Amino acid sequence: MAGVYSVSQVNAYIKNMFAQDFALNRISVKGEVSNCKYHTSGHIYFTLKDGLGAMQAVMFASRRKGLTFRLEEGQQVVVKGSIEVYERDGRYQLYASEITLDGTGDLFRRFEKLRNELEEMGMFSPEYKTPIPKYAKTVGIVTASTGAAIRDIINISGRRNPYVQLVLCPALVQGAGAAPSIVRAIQTLDALHLDVLIVGRGGGSIEDLWAFNEESVARAIFACRTPVISAVGHETDVTIADYVADLRAPTPSAAAELAVFDYHLFEQQCIAAAQQMTKRMEQKAEQYAYRLEQFRLRLQLHSPQSQLNERRQYLEDARVKMARQMEKKVSDLRHRLELVCSRMDGLSPLKKISGGYGFVTDADGKRVETVTGLQAGDTLTVRLPDGRVEAEIWEVYQENLPG
Repeated sequence: MAGVYSVSQVNAYIKNMFAQDFALNRISVKGEVSNCKYHTSGHIYFTLKDGLGAMQAVMFASRRKGLTFRLEEGQQVVVKGSIEVYERDGRYQLYASEITLDGTGDLFRRFEKLRNELEEMGMFSPEYKTPIPKYAKTVGIVTASTGAAIRDIINISGRRNPYVQLVLCPALVQGAGAAPSIVRAIQTLDALHLDVLIVGRGGGSIEDLWAFNEESVARAIFACRTPVISAVGHETDVTIADYVADLRAPTPSAAAELAVFDYHLFEQQCIAAAQQMTKRMEQKAEQYAYRLEQFRLRLQLHSPQSQLNERRQYLEDARVKMARQMEKKVSDLRHRLELVCSRMDGLSPLKKISGGYGFVTDADGKRVETVTGLQAGDTLTVRLPDGRVEAEIWEVYQENLPG
């Protein structure tokens, strides 16, 4: 059909038109930076806007050498580059080759002014911060009833601890009337005496998050008796509510993790603590049992019965030692007696008599060993093994024996 073109053909045609336009190839655009994102690849994606419109822009990593500052929300800048059509999506954007500061945007100036004023009042001081309870049972939530923020909080809370009660007070988080709505929600939940409040929303531009930069919201958070966790936008987004709150969470998901304790981890910690306590009790019991045994032994050692037993044992040892010494003494004496008996036996007249000799005594009973002094007519007694003989001397003969 004549005059019918494909989408890619139209996009290619428009891209070619932009490429041939000299003004679009070398253009400088002034505006306020919004929704600035630094990609992991090094590219910078942001929106350039003024009071009437907005334009998507990107600065590739290869062009960042000329950027002498960090691009942030609210900055008023002049961007030099080219406007081209991204053919795949059919949209145009500003490809930046150079960015210079041109002052600070109105919203950012308002943000800094209020932040400085509240800081001078002491509303950001640490001494006014209330600790977040470690084991909260009831958690109030101030955010939109629909959106990623409430879904993330519900999902993470249910996963971490299904027993924690979540109380949602829906509020407008963007646009006209958002600030009063947030204030009413904070006051309503504060009156319920919950354990902790989460106040926040998902990410967005500085305009989208502006309700959390309003002084009324900051004062409502400061006056809240319930501990407040601020969870506005992404990690790089900072609002006045973050400064006033008792604790800032980088995202709503992180706020849920900070507010709701992990029940399964808590259960494991309780089990581990119980086991450790049981182990310590057993160790203590063993120590006291050992000490008790030491005291018992010491008492037994110093008890009268123990000392009496010790004395009895000493006497018994002395008795055994004395008996052993007496037995040895008797044995030594018996041995000596045997020696004496053996010697006496060798000198015994009876033994000689039994060998064929006789034991001769005179009338006075004295032993006669020589004929000297004997005379005829004297009487002698001769003892033999089986008796004795009384004899009278008839004659005495003296003999000289060789010797």
